[in-house]
Amino acid sequence: MKLPSATYRLQLREGMDFARAARLAPYLRDLGVSHLYLAPVFTAAPGSTHGYDVCDPNEVEPELGGRAGLEALSAAMRDHGLGLILDIVPNHMAFTVHNRWLADVLAKGRNSAYSGHFDIDWTEGRLRLPWLGAPFADLADAGEITVEDDAMVAPGGLRVPLAARPMGDIHAVHAAQPWRLTHWRTEAAAISHRRFFTVTGLIGLRVEDRAVFEDVHRLTFELVERGVVDGLRVDHVDGLADPAEYLRRLRDRLPDTPIWVEKILTGDEALPEWPVEGTTGYVAARSIARVLTDGAGAARLAEGWGDFGAVRDAAKTQIVTTELQAELERLTDLATEAGAAMEWGRAAWRDAILAYVRAFPRYRSYTTADTVPKPDAALIRDVAVRAARARPDPGALPDLARLLTDPAVVELRLRLQQLTGAAIAKAQEDTAFYRWVPLLSANEVGAEPDAPALDPAGFHAKMAAREAQMPGALTLTSSHDTKRAEDARMRIAAISHAPGVRDDLMALVDDLPAPWGWYLAQSAFAGAPDGDLADRLATHMEKAMREAKRDTFWTAVDAAFEAPVLDAARAAAARFGSLPEALAPLARQAERLSLAQAALKLTIPGIPDIYQGTEIGSFRLTDPDNRAPVDFERLEAALAGGGDLSGFDRAKLDLTRCLLHLRRDHPEDFAAAWEPRDAPEGQLSARRGALTVTVSTRGEDLPAAEGALWPPAALGPQAVRIARDD
Repeated sequence: MKLPSATYRLQLREGMDFARAARLAPYLRDLGVSHLYLAPVFTAAPGSTHGYDVCDPNEVEPELGGRAGLEALSAAMRDHGLGLILDIVPNHMAFTVHNRWLADVLAKGRNSAYSGHFDIDWTEGRLRLPWLGAPFADLADAGEITVEDDAMVAPGGLRVPLAARPMGDIHAVHAAQPWRLTHWRTEAAAISHRRFFTVTGLIGLRVEDRAVFEDVHRLTFELVERGVVDGLRVDHVDGLADPAEYLRRLRDRLPDTPIWVEKILTGDEALPEWPVEGTTGYVAARSIARVLTDGAGAARLAEGWGDFGAVRDAAKTQIVTTELQAELERLTDLATEAGAAMEWGRAAWRDAILAYVRAFPRYRSYTTADTVPKPDAALIRDVAVRAARARPDPGALPDLARLLTDPAVVELRLRLQQLTGAAIAKAQEDTAFYRWVPLLSANEVGAEPDAPALDPAGFHAKMAAREAQMPGALTLTSSHDTKRAEDARMRIAAISHAPGVRDDLMALVDDLPAPWGWYLAQSAFAGAPDGDLADRLATHMEKAMREAKRDTFWTAVDAAFEAPVLDAARAAAARFGSLPEALAPLARQAERLSLAQAALKLTIPGIPDIYQGTEIGSFRLTDPDNRAPVDFERLEAALAGGGDLSGFDRAKLDLTRCLLHLRRDHPEDFAAAWEPRDAPEGQLSARRGALTVTVSTRGEDLPAAEGALWPPAALGPQAVRIARDD
């Protein structure tokens, strides 16, 4: 199996199609990567901006150029010595009539050849479609729902195929269908399919079924087998019923193809022994950010914020009892049935499940339909015990643990371990991260905000474990899903090295209710260098307030609450556009930390992944900001030696190109072990083969060294030093 030396992640759609991507081949070759790594390419829901809402996994998106365009892109990459990696989505598809398989289910019900492809609970007899803006009866009685040809037509142009056409009024026609149109507000409390987290527009797939697995991957396998595609990234592997079995099947079909999984590892959790090269890189991003954060300064900033765990757990309870209420109620029914001999009532089972989910420390366990591995059984029992400690009485928790470790109790166990992942993702990353905000650089995908720092010895230990467990894993510092682009993150991390600047930053924002003043100050400082800050910052603050789910919500916007925060964001944008002199040293320190971050990403064990446009400074905030189009013409000119890059941008591009070329031209160095080297306090140094990398963990310039490969003399002293023995 041939692994990449480095990848370049490119978002498609929004102006980037296969033809445009193909024209980047010379640039990517000269930059020094070995593979282009594409966002999903299969036909997605109309208007999709990201491609994860797949409608047909066996058709390449025509709007991107179709299969012919993808093959031409692959050929262009090969002509320049590059390969191609695809992002695939086996967990879910778009929950829409534009999904061809789902449309067949709507038209034929359980008689459809695809009714078993989706994770649908048919026990109530009909598939609920929460697509209406008001209750069905209200719309029907108002004459806003009609039957035309072979479809039921609702407001907004929605056309749902009819499976039956009985005589009678619109209510009778509706009652005869294998589906039921409902108000979208009913979804959280009553659904009949598995979603992706809480996303209405995505329905779970049953890839644990061998026939479904083959149907979902038919085109993927063909593209790999024909040499169009050289590697795969598997999206949201934890959403699957049995990730290990899925990955074994994938490996059996593609024995020589690199496979990476999008998987969040919590704390010291190790990647299960799956047949993959490793994860997509969030665990590495966490280690790099932590070693570049000052622990004492971070602790000072966290004073008065309370316990993050309590904030997260409260958010988890809120999410499970509101947005995941339907899943909670279904699990309660399953537990009540499975534990009928244990005498507990339904309320006790519901209470126990809620307490268990609240106490669960990671994304999920990995029991299967047939087995409960000993480590998982131990984890389940431990969670039940810890959940019970927080209560005056354990209630049904001990019996819930017995059910979850009983191999004969299958559906409850499998469904619950799929729920824990959705619960922690929504509660931590999409809620608590916007409530507990002393240092936003630590509020990152895969990170633990209350453990923001790591000393060099701890970092070296993490790298030794990474080298032993998944040396072929990807290493990212930015992605389409990170909360902040890498250099925005380092702007905030720099505050930990000078916590006294908090007052200077707060002086530039309006007085706002907690936590929004400090959240805004950090975000404005982080995003300022990318320009056009007013609209970007206001959009980000709007998202942050609604994600916090306390004062305003996506589904219940409180415009009166939001207005002063949005006004403050626009005012802050003007103030942060030209920083006062007191903050200039902080900005310079952040640039040095960013270069240290780039150097570590490109040299530690693993395969670096460059997110589009981050080869120069990237100060974007969370999506949609971090998915904005990239000015590749500017980058191409800069790489060719021209253009308008200067200062930090020029240094980062030069460092990135230097190390990417070393990775490509001297693979023997990066096949060698990561060997920690002694370094003065405030520095971190390691050797790989003939290469030695040294960085300042404080964002300080390092003394010049004779014969260093980087930095070149023209750039002057930097926070990074790269040397190689001749």
